[in-house]
Amino acid sequence: MNDRAPAPGGLSLVEDLVNTLSIETGVDALDTPEGRAAFGLAEQDVAAARELREALRAACLAHAGHRVAGRSTAALERLLADAPLLLSVDGEGAAMLRPADPSALVSRVAAAIAVATTDGTWLRLKACEAEDCHWAYYDRSPAGRSRWCTMAVCGSRAKMRAYRSRRSDAAPRKA
Repeated sequence: MNDRAPAPGGLSLVEDLVNTLSIETGVDALDTPEGRAAFGLAEQDVAAARELREALRAACLAHAGHRVAGRSTAALERLLADAPLLLSVDGEGAAMLRPADPSALVSRVAAAIAVATTDGTWLRLKACEAEDCHWAYYDRSPAGRSRWCTMAVCGSRAKMRAYRSRRSDAAPRKA
């Protein structure tokens, strides 16, 4: 859907997971063996991965300032509470945060979010404003105020709808 560069570091995992579902078409990559393999998921893990995906989408929408009825970040907080992280120190004394269970998707996501929070990139992972899209993207704009995954598609559609609305509101009424 979007033509942007992937999110930096571990946030690319979060971005990729959110983008496994095309809201516009209904196609869910987690329905395929290849889609599940990309995240190390067995078929029995798909329901939990979908719950995590939608909780992440809610956070990305919140980052972009979009409040959507029925979506809150409380589910993400609950899911991440069950994902313990470890602080490991290498031979040179460098500390790294890592998932306690590297095979668990929620643990890998929790580690990615923790690192991204520390380096200031977490809040730039957003979801497209378009209701038929909500695709995750990394906002690289200087002001951090990007609204759509791509101006060429979602941005153009929104601007065209706004233009048509203004034109119809300004059109003289026939008596």
